[in-house]
Amino acid sequence: MAKISKVQLKQLVEAAIFVADSPINREQLHSTVLEGLTLSKTALNEVLKELTLDYQARGIQLVEVASGFRFQSADSLSPWLSKLWQEQAPRYSRAMLEILALIAYRQPITRGEIEDVRGVSVSSHIIKSLSERGWIKVVGHKEVPGRPSLYATTKGFLDYFSLKSLSELPSADTFVEMQSQSQAQHLFSSASANSSTDDAPLVQSVEPDVINVSATDEPEQLH
Repeated sequence: MAKISKVQLKQLVEAAIFVADSPINREQLHSTVLEGLTLSKTALNEVLKELTLDYQARGIQLVEVASGFRFQSADSLSPWLSKLWQEQAPRYSRAMLEILALIAYRQPITRGEIEDVRGVSVSSHIIKSLSERGWIKVVGHKEVPGRPSLYATTKGFLDYFSLKSLSELPSADTFVEMQSQSQAQHLFSSASANSSTDDAPLVQSVEPDVINVSATDEPEQLH
């Protein structure tokens, strides 16, 4: 087993996270760039902590999300960095945000249960859109007549919104309050400039009484 100095280890881990095209976790680091090296888990954790502190006061920060570690821009810089995207970012309907929130907070949940809470039919296009983005998935079927699909959020959802786990979500009451003031987009906007993907931001600021519905959102119908 080859040995590596702490300085070299720190440089290697930093470079690996920087060039990775998606978040990389400890196990992946051990099985790839650190394979064949004499290295304890404690040593790797110490290096990751040091790197996190090194970048804490900089414009680029090292953060741990559900899938692993990645570099991303500081939240406070989002208003300026968003100007790098010249095209108008798509605005998603309040319905989509409500459905995503219900799945996140009450998962696993069926489409019928979402409809019971919201009082309107759930657009199949919204479910399809959330699924195609990799934010929700079917995790099973409820043992009732018809065996409806049970939906839950994915690691991709957590990664996009810079969360390590669902426990980091604000309380449901807080989310509802933010949404009632047409400020729910702030829950997501900080992730838009932070996301390591090439996707445009999920939501841009909107006027209190104006919600632009995505072209994929079909009209909802009252029960």
